[in-house]
Amino acid sequence: MKSLQEQRGMTLIGFVFLLLVVLFFTYIGIKIVPVYMNHVSLMSEVKSIASQPGAANKSPNAIRKELASRIEISYIKHVEPKHIKIETGTNARVLVKYDVEQHLLGNIDAIIRFDSAQPLHN
Repeated sequence: MKSLQEQRGMTLIGFVFLLLVVLFFTYIGIKIVPVYMNHVSLMSEVKSIASQPGAANKSPNAIRKELASRIEISYIKHVEPKHIKIETGTNARVLVKYDVEQHLLGNIDAIIRFDSAQPLHN
């Protein structure tokens, strides 16, 4: 019989349990990460429009129209015009606020809320 000092490693049950935990978090990551990448793409487009010279002087409709065309070209999902608000004045900025409901498994869903703002430059 081997002594406890010579016995090393993981049991099969321990390995299967560890594998299940890793697979579960990988599955959740596969479902959730694209939603965040979509938001990063959206905010990249918003930042690009906001950093244009004279962006603060443009009309809200012009900014919204340009942003809508960029969203369509970039295949950004989950965002509609009603989720975008443009504030004018001294603190001119673009506000983006929306929720994404992502199905995970069975009757379990994740609701991810995004609320971001980008100041408009002169």
